Amino acid sequence: QVQLVESGGGLVQPGGSLRLSCVAAGRIFSSNTMAWYRQAPGKQRELVASISSGGSTNYADSVKGRFTISGDNVVNTVHLQMNSLKPEDTAVYYCYLARSSIPPYTYWGQGTQVTVSS
Repeated sequence: QVQLVESGGGLVQPGGSLRLSCVAAGRIFSSNTMAWYRQAPGKQRELVASISSGGSTNYADSVKGRFTISGDNVVNTVHLQMNSLKPEDTAVYYCYLARSSIPPYTYWGQGTQVTVSS
């Protein structure tokens, strides 16, 4: 079994910064993709940013230039540095771990609340 433990959420004023972290523990193989998704009330879950085992990154248009994803394959951690936060960034943020090679798997964290409000 694999567990993803997130930390770093909270309440921040518009224009502020937060750093989310996620640690994956358990039976994890190499060549994983890790990512952050978010879900706001009444909306579908959406991809925020992803990073492959090779270090390639991908961002949603809405966060480009403001958010930075980074990871460490050795200890299976991923971070999301969020700067210039906006009220529309308010959501529950979920850590995601997936592997497409055999054996394939997908795991989700429990979610951490990020609230941007004055």
